[in-house]
Amino acid sequence: MDSELSKDERMWGMLCHLGALAGFAFPLGNVIVPLVIWMIKKEEMPFVEDQGRESLNFQITVAIAMAGCFILSFVGIGVLLMPVVGIGALVLVIIAATRANDGERYRYPWALRLLI
Repeated sequence: MDSELSKDERMWGMLCHLGALAGFAFPLGNVIVPLVIWMIKKEEMPFVEDQGRESLNFQITVAIAMAGCFILSFVGIGVLLMPVVGIGALVLVIIAATRANDGERYRYPWALRLLI
C-alpha cells in the first residue's frame, strides 16, 4: 500500500476500474468510461495515470476476447465462452477496484499491455 496517496487519488484509481462496468449498460462503455477518467486525471495524479492505463489495457483485452467469442458463436462455442469472459472480467474488475481503493497498484492477469 502506498501511504503517500491521497483519498482522492485512491478514489479516482478505483473509479478507473469500476467505470468499466458501464460496458454492461452500453456498448464499449467498458473502454470509454475508463478512458475519459484516465484522460482527465492522468496529468495531476500519477496513481490514476497508472491504474487508468492498466484498466484500459484490460478492457481492450476483454473487448477483443468478446469479439472473438461473438465470431465463435457462429460455430456454437462462443455462446459458452462469452459468459465465462464476462464473469471473469467482472470478478477481476471488482478485485482491481478494491486493491486500488487500498492504494495498491493492481496488475490484471492475462491483459495485453497495449498502452505502455
